[in-house]
Amino acid sequence: MDLKVNYMGLELKSPVIVSSSKLTSSKESILNCVKAGAGAVVLKSLFEEQILDEINAKLQENDMYYFYPEAREYVQNISKDHGVGEYLKLVESVKDCGIPVIASINCVSANEWPKFASKLENAGASAIELNIAIFPYDAGKESSEIEKFYVNILTEVKKNVNIPVSIKLGNSFTNLIRLSDQLCKAKVDALVLFNRFYAPDIDIERLEIVPQNILSAPEEMAESLRWVGILSNLVKCDIAASTGVHDSRAVIKQLLAGASAVQVCSTLYKHGIDYIQVINADVMDWMMRHRFNAIHEFKGKMNRKKDHLAAFERVQYMKKTTGAY
Repeated sequence: MDLKVNYMGLELKSPVIVSSSKLTSSKESILNCVKAGAGAVVLKSLFEEQILDEINAKLQENDMYYFYPEAREYVQNISKDHGVGEYLKLVESVKDCGIPVIASINCVSANEWPKFASKLENAGASAIELNIAIFPYDAGKESSEIEKFYVNILTEVKKNVNIPVSIKLGNSFTNLIRLSDQLCKAKVDALVLFNRFYAPDIDIERLEIVPQNILSAPEEMAESLRWVGILSNLVKCDIAASTGVHDSRAVIKQLLAGASAVQVCSTLYKHGIDYIQVINADVMDWMMRHRFNAIHEFKGKMNRKKDHLAAFERVQYMKKTTGAY
């Protein structure tokens, strides 16, 4: 059984990618991912604010930080403790680890920092994943303006590198198909579906905003599975599935829907990095039982065909609403 896949022109020995997290923040943990059989790793994100030289000016200019003043201190602290230099050293130290190393940048604009992307390439990154987190908190901003931000950021980064660039998207767009098409025209190499923003909660005793559900749950995969199935047959770039992928069954479903690769994180926090071995073994067992010798033989077998997409979605909605399921 052959688990190899091609993702953004990179050959992966397994479709399982360890997503950006603390699990990919050190050389030791990355080598553990390699040993466990990961196809690639996405490094813990470097923030745009860490890259910009005049960080205090950046914080004062950005309304997002004005309304959340605690963020100022946090960004200043992470910039001191986990700077750009350390990030480049990490990339350099693991570039020959045996699997593709994908650098990750969490960003909200295309101001100045995209030039830094070339340093990641020079340090040995196999690709770059852009984790774009633009929140629509301005009622006067058109949805098309927000979409342009994504395209502009991608365009500026692509000007500075020759390695593949992917974008990790959220699921709250007015027309995700149109945005995906725009990004493909701007030469994105892959879309990662979906970004999982930490959900806020309120501690009613301490009267504080606190995070909830830091780790994803298996049922959260339904949204990405749906959109992987829709987009994989429409866009001219690779798609990686993310969020809620907890076992081999989830991996297989995403591949059947048309994903080129699948990112995992929460399940590794729960079961340990060695759980990648279990996922790979179970996928191979399933392939053997269904007489598939390679992943390309069943990839996209269950995706939505363009001609029947609207009708399919409508019928499924009607069935659910009328109690046919």
